[in-house]
Amino acid sequence: MSEICKTCGLPKEICGCENIAKEYQGEIRISVDKRRYGKMVTILENIDPDSVGDMESFAKELKTHCACGGTIKGGNIELQGFHKKKVVEKLRSMGFTMGQ
Repeated sequence: MSEICKTCGLPKEICGCENIAKEYQGEIRISVDKRRYGKMVTILENIDPDSVGDMESFAKELKTHCACGGTIKGGNIELQGFHKKKVVEKLRSMGFTMGQ
């Protein structure tokens, strides 16, 4: 027996809630900050946890794509290094919209 979506009540295989949530997510803001000792950090802000599902696995997927480390702080994802282009490319392929 398949799992049932808590939002719409349909089986997970035919549920469209995740795609709808991505469309109404709003813009994910991507910025780069210079930290201590000149280290660069790419920060993703304005992420709706409902549209990405599990925030930990979403951050892990981004870290794997960018081949870097990172963390989740205060609902934002921080990636070590300057990865703005890679993150924009990955998020667009996942169906998100971004603000610069």
